Amino acid sequence: MATSSLAGAASNLALLRHTETRSLSLSSSPANCIKLFKSKHGAITCRATPPRASSLEVAVMVAGGGVAEKGKEKGRPLKVGLICGGPSAERGISLNSARSVLDHLQGDDLHVSCYYIDSSLNAYAISSAQVYSNTPADFDFKLESLAQSFQTLADLAKHLATAVDIVFPVIHGQFGEDGGIQELLEKFNVPFVGTRSNECRQAFDKHKASLELGKLGFITVPSFLVQGHETNKLELSEWFKKLQIDLHSGKVVVKPTRGGSSIGVRVAYGVKDSLVKANEIMSEGIDNKVLIEIFLEGGSEFTAIVLDVGSGSDNCPVVLLPTEVELQFCGANDVKENDAIFNYRRKYLPTQQVAYHTPPRFPLDVIENIRKGASLLFQQLGLQDFARIDGWYLPNSGSKLSAFSESEFGRTESGAIIFTDINLISGMEQTSFLFQQASKVGFSHTNVLRCIIHHACLRFPNLASVSGISGQLPSRSKSLQLNKSFSLHEGARKVFVIFGGDTSERQVSLMSGTNVWLNLLGFHDLEVIPCLLSPTSDCPSSVDMEKKADDIMSRPVWSLPYSLVLRHTTEEVLDACMEAIEPERAAITSDLRKKVMNDLMEGLKDHNWFTGFDIADEVPVKFSLRQWIKLAKEVQATVFIAVHGGIGEDGTLQSLLDAEGVPYTGPGAMASKICMDKVATSVALKHLANSGVLTINKDVRKKDDLFNKPINDTWHDLTWKLQCQTLCVKPAKDGCSTGVARLCCSGDLAIYVKALEDCLLRIPPNSLSKAHGMIEMPDPPPEHLIFEPFIETDEITVTSKFENSTGHGLMWKGHSRWVEITVGVIGKHGSMYSLSPSVTVKESGNILSLEEKFQGGTGINLTPPPLSIMSANALKRCKQNIELIANTLQLEGFSRIDAFVNVDNGEVLIIEVNTVPGMTPSTVLIHQALVEQPPLYPHQFFRKLLDLASERSM
Repeated sequence: MATSSLAGAASNLALLRHTETRSLSLSSSPANCIKLFKSKHGAITCRATPPRASSLEVAVMVAGGGVAEKGKEKGRPLKVGLICGGPSAERGISLNSARSVLDHLQGDDLHVSCYYIDSSLNAYAISSAQVYSNTPADFDFKLESLAQSFQTLADLAKHLATAVDIVFPVIHGQFGEDGGIQELLEKFNVPFVGTRSNECRQAFDKHKASLELGKLGFITVPSFLVQGHETNKLELSEWFKKLQIDLHSGKVVVKPTRGGSSIGVRVAYGVKDSLVKANEIMSEGIDNKVLIEIFLEGGSEFTAIVLDVGSGSDNCPVVLLPTEVELQFCGANDVKENDAIFNYRRKYLPTQQVAYHTPPRFPLDVIENIRKGASLLFQQLGLQDFARIDGWYLPNSGSKLSAFSESEFGRTESGAIIFTDINLISGMEQTSFLFQQASKVGFSHTNVLRCIIHHACLRFPNLASVSGISGQLPSRSKSLQLNKSFSLHEGARKVFVIFGGDTSERQVSLMSGTNVWLNLLGFHDLEVIPCLLSPTSDCPSSVDMEKKADDIMSRPVWSLPYSLVLRHTTEEVLDACMEAIEPERAAITSDLRKKVMNDLMEGLKDHNWFTGFDIADEVPVKFSLRQWIKLAKEVQATVFIAVHGGIGEDGTLQSLLDAEGVPYTGPGAMASKICMDKVATSVALKHLANSGVLTINKDVRKKDDLFNKPINDTWHDLTWKLQCQTLCVKPAKDGCSTGVARLCCSGDLAIYVKALEDCLLRIPPNSLSKAHGMIEMPDPPPEHLIFEPFIETDEITVTSKFENSTGHGLMWKGHSRWVEITVGVIGKHGSMYSLSPSVTVKESGNILSLEEKFQGGTGINLTPPPLSIMSANALKRCKQNIELIANTLQLEGFSRIDAFVNVDNGEVLIIEVNTVPGMTPSTVLIHQALVEQPPLYPHQFFRKLLDLASERSM
């Protein structure tokens, strides 16, 4: 929806709003345009914060919860136990889910207590601060000193039976979805959310579930069960022949029978390779039973959330709008995998390798049959409260269906529907399928989680009365059913959260912006609007990105409705914006939305705790950057900048906002420009060498020079000038997470330069001579690259074993006496304060990967640095040096400084300064804020940054 003026944007928005069921009045001024858009967002409160007392208590747990007789009392908090962790490889994702649930469940009538189960099934009561750790490994090694431990799981269950009213388990995979935690809670009569233990065991085992689905009349995928390492190769060969799969090259999927939907899943070719992959899964301890299934060529994967909104023993499972999962590759520049599947990386890391479409781009009869089938499956398998059901749509399969099954359910005129995976505890990260699909039909994060909790309470007489008084959403949430006007809060402070952009870090920017937006939504005095700085339609070169001011000011910015923010990539968000204003697609989505909402209301109308849906069906609004800044000035908004790299971090956006007098977060234009240029940063700090601040020698090379000169000559020239044998290469003016690699020889340099020349989006793991993970490459390739000596630090090993009493589970030889740290700085110009540094631990290779930097559940950060590594005096000196760096560079607001530190004297060797650092749910800045006294929780931390922005002197 291109708009030539702000008035035009307002009028177009008003025209589109006539499709709403409510009556709205709108003038053509930009302020009114944003008022209307923001009224919906301002009316939604999706969270309250952990430190606040709440009237409904929820215990966040990895394993267990309990019922108190007090539950009969009306008007008191309902205590819920939320459990995370567990022994499976998805325990990090479980921590992410717990973090999200903790953020969005708690309110004036909710109280959350947190519990954690480690990989050895040891149980602990942990603080809510620990839930904000990046990965369980961040605190596993110090649980004995930080948390209340339970001698046995039975002791945990006994504790829960008196400490909480109901448990919300968020353990994914083993012990969470296989009936383990449920059986424990049942034994001690502790109410819990979700399906009973027997039904969990049946549904979690993919082999048993497939057999049961076949009996119930559903089409199933032909499979072969492998048990133990001595599988009969002849039997497997006969299975291949029966299904007409080539014995040597036939493509199949090999996956754990009792694992999650993404861990351990791999593709194999032929009988021999299938057995090798099956043995790998068993040898890695993922499962001792493995399924081999045919590879569904030509199909489209989908996933659907099911909510039970029935009363008492009457089930009423309603399937929300399903999501189509599209694996995609970005043309010839991407590394295309022949065995591409929807694996762990694609599911949990922001990447253009996968796109989601909600609702699916399937024929309407297929969507209806997916919803009908998933609902029937939910009922017949005895599932409870909620679940996620995955499957495949195979269009026009023809005669192939006979090889699958003689069953009838799933056959449509357009093709076949096959249900393949049942997820009893679906992932609950901020942008998970649960929240994506729920927001499409009117539920905020808070609302859908409360509906799940309330429904679970209905099964327990002691809690039924409590659930009847606990339906009120946090005070700023309003209901579409009960309040259709969505009036703006008078006097509320306007906040525009902007994210996206063109750089290779735009997907991390989306994660950061989403997290900031959701955290600030909880404040009564704020009206918060998420805004996408649109990526350009064509891949620009770095030269193109150095545009004139007029060209930059014409760049599109989209104000986004709630549901469109919950995506994994900026491209997805932009596509969703275009779909939302495309009449035919918008009409289909609207009709499906209304149908699902009607189905939901049929069940929810009988529950007095349900006060209505709280997310409006709104359209995005498109502005130019010039219009958007003018609008920010008019409504006196503060801009929260979450655009990593590019114009968001090089001073350009800051200069444009300064020109209009619009306050914004983070450092000013000049400081941003200097810090974006790693060479300029070193020059600005070089005079501090005698004060304990050191810089790394650098050599800057043009990309074209690397292409045109012989690789061996370049390698020898670099190593001679930098006086080292191992190099670190990184883009000269980009963020800190893409294009960074360790080069140990000229062959490594050749591979890296070739990746630049071919515009590859990623370098596959272990392509270079030193072991490493996936290296995400800048898109577009940078014009200049920096080469530095690779700084050797001693390996730090984290273990949950407590044999080393002095190291508390840490093993560090300390030969070099240098460790890598990252540390946040916060404050006003000239008086910046250093938070406690985090020691970064690399899990793969010697360079922190994109996942280790930003994806919750991966990477390890030790916050604060353990005394076994750095003394208190060295830490104090280190923080003084960090503050010196911040004030010398004229930072203000907040930034993050990456450096090496000498653990004996606190000397700092600067790596780089990030003026718009990652603000994802698992960012180290949150870890560091939480160790402050008193601790700053995420909502408090982001509010502090916002307040600093409003107070800044222009």
